[in-house]
Amino acid sequence: MEWSSAIKGFQAYLKLEKSLADNSVESYTRDIEKLSQFSDIQAEKLKPESITLNNLRQFIAWINELGMIPSTQARILSGIKAFYKYLLMEDVIKNDPSELLESPRIQRKLPDTLSYGDINKLIAAIDVSKPEGARNKAILETLYGCGLRVSELTELKLSNLYLDIEFIKVTGKGNKERLVPIGTAAIKALKVWIENVRVHIAVKRGEEDIVFLNRRGARLSRVYIFLMIKDLVKLTGLKIKVSPHTFRHSFATHLVEGGADLRAVQEMLGHESITTTEIYTHLDREYLKSTISQFHPRS
Repeated sequence: MEWSSAIKGFQAYLKLEKSLADNSVESYTRDIEKLSQFSDIQAEKLKPESITLNNLRQFIAWINELGMIPSTQARILSGIKAFYKYLLMEDVIKNDPSELLESPRIQRKLPDTLSYGDINKLIAAIDVSKPEGARNKAILETLYGCGLRVSELTELKLSNLYLDIEFIKVTGKGNKERLVPIGTAAIKALKVWIENVRVHIAVKRGEEDIVFLNRRGARLSRVYIFLMIKDLVKLTGLKIKVSPHTFRHSFATHLVEGGADLRAVQEMLGHESITTTEIYTHLDREYLKSTISQFHPRS
């Protein structure tokens, strides 16, 4: 059975037999579509009836790698179980592969995810009347708007900003470069910093191409970014632990929960996975750009 046919039948079952609201049906559908995306990028493309328990465990590990919060993982698991109960009832499958599926035990604690409101609070707490305020606002907008690692942010170069076409080039782990779309809020903040403040700084030799500088004209340290965010969290009274990675985690979570394609999000994050790396290298820039424009709240 093709995924499209299975999903269409599942939708009818949820509406007619389960009498679920349209929003619930849509939510279940998005979750199964994520499983469909995962199946499409396997070496042997998997159909709904050929999925095994091991495949489902690999899928859960895959979405966990994107940094989804536990409640989202639980919801997706619920959708998968309902889908396979439906296939079992329709005699499409003889055994339910999701019957023994459990939430994965995450070995390292994922950082908290900021809500969109929390991110706005942190940015609003920055005193933009000070020179460093314009820089710090641009830092947070870029962290959240592009999902960068803190090291990628501190090493970001002016020559790798293509703001006219709404892209930046990022050097990630293993010196691998990737193009990441950048939204209008981050572009605006970067232009204010670069054109109005950075131009007045006496830049140290060798740092001419670095975007984010301290008052002495040298690139910022990772420690400074951590401390700056810590001060803002204290100022706003937020009760969760926030680090630069929290913004990256929030970037991915908000996109995926909004319905963005997992492959596009993973390409933007610069993640590598043995089951997905090959296809990510072939995504074109316009597709990535349209994804962030459609799903990122600050675009």
